[in-house]
Amino acid sequence: MDMIIGQKSPGAQPAGGPASANPGQMIIDGTEQGFMQEVIEASRSVPVLVDFWATWCGPCKTLTPALEKVVRAAGGRLKLVKIDIDKNRALVQQLTQLGLPLQSVPTVAAFWQGQIADLFQGALPESEIKRFAEALLKVAGGSMPSADLLSEARAALEQGDAEAAGAAFSALIGQEPENPEAWGGLIRVLLALDREAEAEEALAQVPEKIATHAEIAGARAALTLAVAGRQAAAGLRGFEQRLAADTNDHQARYDLATALSAKGERAAAAEALLEIIRRERGWNEDAARKQLLTFFEAWGFDDAATMAARRKLSALLFS
Repeated sequence: MDMIIGQKSPGAQPAGGPASANPGQMIIDGTEQGFMQEVIEASRSVPVLVDFWATWCGPCKTLTPALEKVVRAAGGRLKLVKIDIDKNRALVQQLTQLGLPLQSVPTVAAFWQGQIADLFQGALPESEIKRFAEALLKVAGGSMPSADLLSEARAALEQGDAEAAGAAFSALIGQEPENPEAWGGLIRVLLALDREAEAEEALAQVPEKIATHAEIAGARAALTLAVAGRQAAAGLRGFEQRLAADTNDHQARYDLATALSAKGERAAAAEALLEIIRRERGWNEDAARKQLLTFFEAWGFDDAATMAARRKLSALLFS
């Protein structure tokens, strides 16, 4: 895993969208005198989040650091201006008269092209702040650097360049240690490179907070399937011979399906399990259906083989 995580990926740059600036200059304390330049004019080139806060506001103490973290992660594609409402009463009064609801704090207003694009009130969790920021960047025609890296990683994987995909997923983990798509992608890349032990190591390092996420569950299923498939692949010829001798040897057909999946023959693997269900639906405490669901989770629910087999499974179960 170190080889992939140690590699660097520059990340894709967004096509069009707002300009990026020096990230170190993108978090400032705002003032009434500088509001026009720091917020209104600045928003004509980069989206600006304005954090209205107060020293006596408890929720502000958790929201502001979370905002700063998200803006730093934007790498210069977002700006944060923090306004202490007690030090800028005239500005708050003026903005209130213009319709901005500043009766309570924290309030965060998003500016783009000199206008308010969106706002929220109260202390949102970091994940919600990130979604808010991503939506703002989308309005502005851009995206978060993490979204670029994820797209880059997925494109590399689709093109068969597992090393490049692994480098991009690793870079994304460096930026966002609790990104489930990045961890799930890295584990799948390691499996594609036949680096099973490193995939197990990566899975063990997944933060507990995201351990039950669908992306991690899918990667975990893929790892389990890879281990079982490697063991079954050695007996592939034997399973075929057993089935030739007895077409109702469900265990042989079950093991054959696992071996076929390991070889990448997904449609054939799914069909083997579907055949068990056709012949004896409840065999071995519904083992064939359960393994088929594991296949779906490991392959991905938008995989062509998954979708085709799910339709056949539904037809069998509800016929």
